[in-house]
Amino acid sequence: MILNNQRLREIDRNIWVQDQPFKYWGLEVGTRMTVIRVAGNSIILISPIKLESQTQENISKLGTVKYIIAPNLFHYLYLQEAKKIYPQAQVLVVPGLAAKQPEIAIDKVFFEDEIDFGSELEYILFAGFRVSMITQAATLNEVVFYHPASKTLILTDTAFNFDRTFPWLTQLGAKIMGSYDTLQPSVLEKLVIEDKEKVQASVEKILSWDFQRVIMAHGSIVENDAKNQLKKGYEWFLNKNLTKLK
Repeated sequence: MILNNQRLREIDRNIWVQDQPFKYWGLEVGTRMTVIRVAGNSIILISPIKLESQTQENISKLGTVKYIIAPNLFHYLYLQEAKKIYPQAQVLVVPGLAAKQPEIAIDKVFFEDEIDFGSELEYILFAGFRVSMITQAATLNEVVFYHPASKTLILTDTAFNFDRTFPWLTQLGAKIMGSYDTLQPSVLEKLVIEDKEKVQASVEKILSWDFQRVIMAHGSIVENDAKNQLKKGYEWFLNKNLTKLK
């Protein structure tokens, strides 16, 4: 199963991931950090996990951590811990996290402050997307990233892909929720969507990028035909056809 790979592993040139166990609603869904190296051997940590000493050593071999990123309003658990390990790094967060977690020391906020990764990493706000919290729905404010050099799209909670590598109970839950062996959000997110126009605009911007692979925080990475799979997943999610792929 995917959680046996709890080590930093190379996905493509200048991009790595590391997984760790994580339970949600009692199901083992895992979670994933993405590590990107940009010009000057600067390292970007997207959705940092708990950084054990071996992971820190492996990251140090890649370069110097410059940015630590909370990619949405729910993936910030190890943000402060990572900042203590890498005090020279800047903490970048999405709009709304400062109000939700005022104790976090924040350096810059996406779309409020100037954050420029040059041509090595692009990003947009996935507008309109909400998540179900059982008793209520909450705005996600997820920033989605595109790494052109490896043609990789980096999502967090805007799509899942649970398969047979996960525990049987997780597989069962994923089948019920519509996120088993398919690249799309779950039924829960579909039930709480309100602004389909914003979601559609965000998805079509994402589909304009030339990606072949999708990394997400929860689920197995999709290495082949990922763009077409994501398009089909969001056509189901929005109940409408999207623009033809470029």
